[in-house]
Amino acid sequence: MNRSSDGFYPAAVDESSTLSGVSWGAIFAGAAAAAALSLILVLLGFGLGFSAVSPWANEGISAKSLGITTIVWLAFTQIVASGLGGYIAGRLRVKWTAMHGDEVYFRDTAHGFLAWCVATLVTATLLAGSVSGLISGGVQAGAQVAGGAANAMTQMAGQAAANTNSDQYGYYIDSLFRDDRPVAVSEDAARGTVTRIFVRSLSDGKLSAEDRTYLAQLVAQRTNLTQADAERRVDEVYARTQKAVNDAKVAAQQAADTAAKVAAWTTLWMFVALLLGAFFASFAATYGGRRRDAVVYLETDTYVTTTPVR
Repeated sequence: MNRSSDGFYPAAVDESSTLSGVSWGAIFAGAAAAAALSLILVLLGFGLGFSAVSPWANEGISAKSLGITTIVWLAFTQIVASGLGGYIAGRLRVKWTAMHGDEVYFRDTAHGFLAWCVATLVTATLLAGSVSGLISGGVQAGAQVAGGAANAMTQMAGQAAANTNSDQYGYYIDSLFRDDRPVAVSEDAARGTVTRIFVRSLSDGKLSAEDRTYLAQLVAQRTNLTQADAERRVDEVYARTQKAVNDAKVAAQQAADTAAKVAAWTTLWMFVALLLGAFFASFAATYGGRRRDAVVYLETDTYVTTTPVR
């Protein structure tokens, strides 16, 4: 072949100046491999995670250990899948002839990064579409088991809230018919009255003297206790109820704070894992490109064969 005055083959100069430097076929091939491997590894991680979690207390892996393991697994998935996709994209890309090494290095890096971008978008779509049902099913099953005790503890509060919503002025209406004389009322009526008094008092944070006396009268009518003993029982039960409500509020606040912290740390570590994936995809693409360029073709007297020699 004849060379130009600057030392390059005219065909190579024309190729480098007219053809695109992006090998989309290689990019999509690497992205497909990375997305498929990511999906497989993520499903494997979900399976291992569900098998390690137990709905019973003090059994199975702890929440902290599960979070750390999840982050490590996501980072491992990103590194392996992105590295494979980047290597395939770099190895299968079109060989650039008569080009400076720095430009080849940049293009290889760009091919790996683009393969990672496409694979990340495809994997996110697949996970959002197909894995969300599996995750929600497992979460709902765990929530039903773990929430059984909480539902039992809050059943009375829920009923009271429902009664209060349906008759928000029932407390004041009950006060119209209060009588110091012993009056026989049904159990349902007595329970409804006590519930409305408790709900009202717990929302205010204090049981009034009038309500305390009236509750003691209702208790004394049904337990044959004296008025003084009935008042002591009312104080004890009200104190326990108030403590249970306060403990539930504190537990809910702690759970909300923990969930917010876990969400923040998970998001940050996912960001780090994605950065690692982008880096290893770019790095693996440069390595694959070097391996692609290292292929040597046997040259005969008349033509160049296409049989590579490593």
